[in-house]
Amino acid sequence: MPKVKTNSGAKKRFLLTGTGKIKRKHAYKRHILTKKTKKQKLNLTHDAIVASCDLKEVRDLLNLR
Repeated sequence: MPKVKTNSGAKKRFLLTGTGKIKRKHAYKRHILTKKTKKQKLNLTHDAIVASCDLKEVRDLLNLR
């Protein structure tokens, strides 16, 4: 049986916490920052936890069973 490979894009984008949750970065923080407010940019800086509805797909991409 062949090896199961981790998705290369997913391993760069997601991080596993010590308690088993998966952290992610916010979108909309890369460019066109001049029209966004300081508060909006600050809120996008903090990491977020992957939503429970998306958890199965992300775990499959990372081969976490």
